[in-house]
Amino acid sequence: MKITPFTLYADSLFTSPYAMSVFVALLEKDLPFEVKTLDLDAGEQQKNTYRQQSLTSRVPALVHGDFSLSESSAITEYLEELFPAPEYAALYPANLQQRAKARQTQAWLRSDLLDLRIERSTNVVFFAPVDQALSAKGQAAADKLIAAASLLIEDGQTHLFGQWCIADTDLALMLMRLIKNGDPVPEKLLNYANAQWQRPSVQKWIAQKRA
Repeated sequence: MKITPFTLYADSLFTSPYAMSVFVALLEKDLPFEVKTLDLDAGEQQKNTYRQQSLTSRVPALVHGDFSLSESSAITEYLEELFPAPEYAALYPANLQQRAKARQTQAWLRSDLLDLRIERSTNVVFFAPVDQALSAKGQAAADKLIAAASLLIEDGQTHLFGQWCIADTDLALMLMRLIKNGDPVPEKLLNYANAQWQRPSVQKWIAQKRA
């Protein structure tokens, strides 16, 4: 079946964790797509031309023919239903409860830990660490992340649910905010995140030329 290529809108610095999630999902499903970038600092995401593609005026947005969709977890669930396993690689676990847990993990990472996301932005991951220690609120968010991830990941475990899912990419990136900055992370979480970071689809995102 010939597939109409997708267009993925991402930030020009390739630091958006949400654009990264969709980029990885498209690669994992081996779907044809091109990337178009927006300079968020210049406010290109607020232009009317982009608002026609993204209801939320944020990245990512995915365009497929005359259909467009924003918000990364909505996009990955759309891709999963449109190109289901086993013909295409699965983005979510087949088991109902594990799939619910994966979606729970994604929703939590997108809606919580604000102080950590501010103090350890993804610039730390893709450009350079910062010298500032975490504030009390930032440390509390880091502690919450580590506590939750420690419940999800056992010693020696390299995937959340026995095999890769898109929530692994999202969780690994959140942990990398601490790891890349040299903040302490338990060894089992360090090993988990580093294993996820070597995934070819993730490495292709890392290799993107950043403006």
